Amino acid sequence: MSSEAPKIVKLGRVVGLFGVQGWVKVFSYTEPREAILDYPGWLLGAADDARQVALEDGRRHGKSVLAKLAGCDDRDAAEGLLGLDIAVPRAELPALEGDRFYWTDLLGLAVEHKDGRRLGVIREMLETGAHDVMRVEGEEERLIPFVTGQVVKAVDLDSGVVRVDWEWDT
Repeated sequence: MSSEAPKIVKLGRVVGLFGVQGWVKVFSYTEPREAILDYPGWLLGAADDARQVALEDGRRHGKSVLAKLAGCDDRDAAEGLLGLDIAVPRAELPALEGDRFYWTDLLGLAVEHKDGRRLGVIREMLETGAHDVMRVEGEEERLIPFVTGQVVKAVDLDSGVVRVDWEWDT
């Protein structure tokens, strides 16, 4: 049995209050936004100090999501949740098919050019609107589009490597 703590994935953050009965506004990182409501148990707080809370009810409300959490029955209790991260264990995320990946699984992977040069490690994924971008730290920092087929030639999660065909100004 592994003594390593299970990996958790941030899905959103508590950003506001709604009404007087303990409802909170949530900024969701999921797509679609209301998909955060598919997880009945949330981990609230920092990764090393998160507590499990049951989701009682929720709904989309404009650009945000509203949630009612167990034990949070008034505005004062809800106020204590402001700013807390919302996460779930990585194992609870559904499997993805094809060339789709969770960003959390890409972070820390090595990036290699098609000619075998190691470019660095993925430190962050950025959403730009047109396509996602990898922030790769190595001898120098590079921003590389995460476009499967064109730029990203292979993602091997088992060996921890992303292979790219990307030219940059040197």
